[in-house]
Amino acid sequence: MTTPTLDELRTEAKVVSLPLRTRFRGIDTREALLLEGPRGWTEFSPFPEYDDREAATWLAAALDFGWNVPPAPARTRIPVNATIPAVPAASVTDVLARFDGCRTAKVKVAEPGQVLADDVARVRAVREAMGAEGRIRIDANGAWNLDEAEHAVHALAEYDLEYIEQPCMQLDELAELRRRIRYLDIPIAADESVRKAADPLEVARAGAADLLVVKAQPLGGVRAALRIVADAGLPAVVSSALDTSVGLAMGAALAAALPALDYDCGLGTASLLAADVTAETLVPAGGAIDVRRVDADPDLLSAHAAAPDRRDWWLARLERCHALLPS
Repeated sequence: MTTPTLDELRTEAKVVSLPLRTRFRGIDTREALLLEGPRGWTEFSPFPEYDDREAATWLAAALDFGWNVPPAPARTRIPVNATIPAVPAASVTDVLARFDGCRTAKVKVAEPGQVLADDVARVRAVREAMGAEGRIRIDANGAWNLDEAEHAVHALAEYDLEYIEQPCMQLDELAELRRRIRYLDIPIAADESVRKAADPLEVARAGAADLLVVKAQPLGGVRAALRIVADAGLPAVVSSALDTSVGLAMGAALAAALPALDYDCGLGTASLLAADVTAETLVPAGGAIDVRRVDADPDLLSAHAAAPDRRDWWLARLERCHALLPS
């Protein structure tokens, strides 16, 4: 692929600010920069706190998806999970209702300002709403230390957890926790230890996880993520980074190209958005989303255009990240 010039990208760039239905990751709106390449619309949306070198990997992914043909799909529909933010237990049923037909729920835990009792109440509410056959996974985003994680696992184990995503941030703690809770038969999944690591394969070599959570944008694109999964030799679940439907289409292309897909994927998060860039949103229907390109709607791009100062911020970031790409 020939990298598009900065002038080409700046001319086509659309910056949007989309409101969320529920506060998530500490934010109430999701900003994204969208581009239209020869293969269709694509997305560049690293979170604002990420530095330029990390964000440049997201730009590489966006250009790959917009300028290259994705790998051949092995499936046309991707089963997805519901995502439950760190809401009060009383709000769980309303959130689940936005995820049509989903048999799996990922529940956020270890939210700053909350305590373990809040997590237990939330997970209990999900189990009661989904019944015995529903699948529940929890995600701590690395917020616990080893002892906190072990204590939390024991408090939540009675709710029949499918797996625990990134309970601790350090690899040695993940490996030790995996050893301590092996008798509970609850797998550990690695997310930040893959996408934010200098070496995304180190977590597999360290025996610190049973499966990987992979995201197309942070890993540099569909092909780059496929290589990581193949080299790690572990099962993978594809997830999103609270993308618009354009970004979710990139994630769906990754999930579609995996040789095996043993877990429901975290690609139903458009249900957390109160607005999107397309009228044909990639929200779950019957517990799955389609593998397809998403075209941004000019009227919605205009309606949700970011404020001028935020557009300028994103264009400056685009310029800095573009300069870090291989020529």
